[in-house]
Amino acid sequence: MPRRTKAQSEATAAAILAAARDLYARRGYAVVSVEEVAAACGVTRGAVYHHFGSGPGLFAAVHADVTAGVGAAIERATDGVVDPWESLESGCRAFLAAVVADDARQVVLVDGPAVLGWARWREDDARSSGRLLDDVLAELAEAGRVRAEDVAATSALLSGAMNEAALWVAAAPDRDRALAQAWEALRRLLRGIAA
Repeated sequence: MPRRTKAQSEATAAAILAAARDLYARRGYAVVSVEEVAAACGVTRGAVYHHFGSGPGLFAAVHADVTAGVGAAIERATDGVVDPWESLESGCRAFLAAVVADDARQVVLVDGPAVLGWARWREDDARSSGRLLDDVLAELAEAGRVRAEDVAATSALLSGAMNEAALWVAAAPDRDRALAQAWEALRRLLRGIAA
């Protein structure tokens, strides 16, 4: 049997990741088997293990992919925004909207901490959206526009508030209304750090 090319291997891994992402987002990690993921993209269970090592390894890859998508949503929302305060507000709002969306909510907010543990969950969050919050707060602090003697502490507090708000929105019966309410509360909180 001929060996697969690197491109074919990458295409198989991408198909597995996409199928797992869809299934985990819709149904949750706990009820989706590796066999079901394999069947959804027409590969063997062995192919899943070859590319991702294990069920938790596959979930970790999906979680990293979804959180990267949240970071990308923030970058799109702030692209071209010149004023750093406007960038902070636009980025925070984009984070809330992206993380409670149907394709992210279950993976990031529900399964992520349970499957990966808090340390790994926080690493993915910091790599995708946390770094953007750190950067804009540092820019605002340097310009004297926020009262933040310690930017890292301020970033941690805002990040925690946004993650809790996202959990609250995700559990709400009317997510759109809850998202609007959470955003208004967050805007008031942000005004509290303005210089």
